[in-house]
Amino acid sequence: MQNIKVTAEQGGSRIDKLLSEEVPDTSRSDIQGRIKEGLIKVNGHAVKANYKVKENDDIIVEERELVEADIEPEDLSLEIVYEDADVAVVYKPKGMVVHPAAGHRSGTLVNGLMYALDNLSGINGELRPGIVHRIDKDTSGLLMVAKNDVAHRGLVEQLVDKSVTRKYTALVHGVIPHNKGTIEAPIGRNPKERQEMAVIDDGKEAVTHFNVIERFDSYTLVECILETGRTHQIRVHMKYIGHPIAGDPKYGPRRTMDVGGQLLHAGLIGFVHPISGEYLEFDAPLPEDFEEVLDTLERQSDK
Repeated sequence: MQNIKVTAEQGGSRIDKLLSEEVPDTSRSDIQGRIKEGLIKVNGHAVKANYKVKENDDIIVEERELVEADIEPEDLSLEIVYEDADVAVVYKPKGMVVHPAAGHRSGTLVNGLMYALDNLSGINGELRPGIVHRIDKDTSGLLMVAKNDVAHRGLVEQLVDKSVTRKYTALVHGVIPHNKGTIEAPIGRNPKERQEMAVIDDGKEAVTHFNVIERFDSYTLVECILETGRTHQIRVHMKYIGHPIAGDPKYGPRRTMDVGGQLLHAGLIGFVHPISGEYLEFDAPLPEDFEEVLDTLERQSDK
């Protein structure tokens, strides 16, 4: 359960829009569904999704009860980097969808987790058991997984507090002249293309830090450190500063590398264990196809 007190600045906002921004790992449609189910109340009363909140409104958001997941466990030979009774860290290969959705009922990370792990948290409902955060289909790398609801809440709190360490490696178009930078630009749904995200004035806060690792003739290898975790954040932010990620079919230039998706790798994750309090950190090397691209660029730069 989450309790939210409406501030003066938030007054006048639609409740479904406000809560989709305030409640971690949710969406506007999920909030609308919870409103219909009576799981969201304002000052003790049920409201409709178009209710406009007022300053000092008390909003209570209840979590959905876990429904037995109608998902087939599948042996996908997942690489479980770490596992204990409460949490796990798993490597998601490029090309794998994180959780089932329309058009992806099998072969997802969740299908593999249900086979590989004995327990998964239920906070995110039947289609996303154990999933605390996500990375895009064609992004490779490490993900935290919660094996019970107490651990899940603890990990989400760290995401909200921006205390989880998340470092990505990306190959971007163009040569970045400075060695480091911070991109602070709000991200929301692109009003001109609803399947894309974009930097927009009324978007959610989004902050990405980056450091240059290596420069090539026409590309730059960078380390990106997430402070926030918006949908497609690194891809949108790097495009925004004029250095879109190589291979990105959605945000990259028309003429980009044909490598089956963006060259973006979630290589390091660190967090405080939600039960023991111990800080844990894990890293995963770049996938082979990413390394091959870098080897090719190095050879070309040496000529």
